[in-house]
Amino acid sequence: MKMGKIFFYEDRNFQGRCYECSSDCTDMSSYFNRCNSIRVESGNWILYEHPNYKGHQYYLWKGEYPDFHQWMGYNDSIRSCRITPRHHDSYKLRIYERGDYKGQMMEFSEDCPHVYERFRYHDINSCHIHDGHWMFYEEPNYKGRQYYLRPGEYKRYSDWGALNARIGSFRRINHFV
Repeated sequence: MKMGKIFFYEDRNFQGRCYECSSDCTDMSSYFNRCNSIRVESGNWILYEHPNYKGHQYYLWKGEYPDFHQWMGYNDSIRSCRITPRHHDSYKLRIYERGDYKGQMMEFSEDCPHVYERFRYHDINSCHIHDGHWMFYEEPNYKGRQYYLRPGEYKRYSDWGALNARIGSFRRINHFV
């Protein structure tokens, strides 16, 4: 069972109106107007800029985030969240150079801080997550926009919410637990 606790604050440094959450929430718009700080008491969380798990995504684990820059936020908008599973026994994904699982393919079971150095392509156009949950990052060394991927098939980059196929790095979710 997935359990966790997270606190959202309207103002920086844990000030202003506060909302406590302990499970997935598709729309938090009625609980606060903006989100400028977060305290994660337990669990690993994926936060979304818009309701229904849309928009920019952010992965947070236990700790304090006194302003939205601390979680690499682009703005103070958090409108939905989900807790991630705690543990996985194995991790495996396959990435492909082109859409529909075509072109060069490479399989990974570990984090990859620099996709181009390993895969020799800047773009990942499709992927298949066999085991575990993963976070893709737009830039190398786990920087830039983030994309949360659960086990399943992603025939094109838009299936995981990206605007383009540029992926610079990826890591296993729960790596920080």
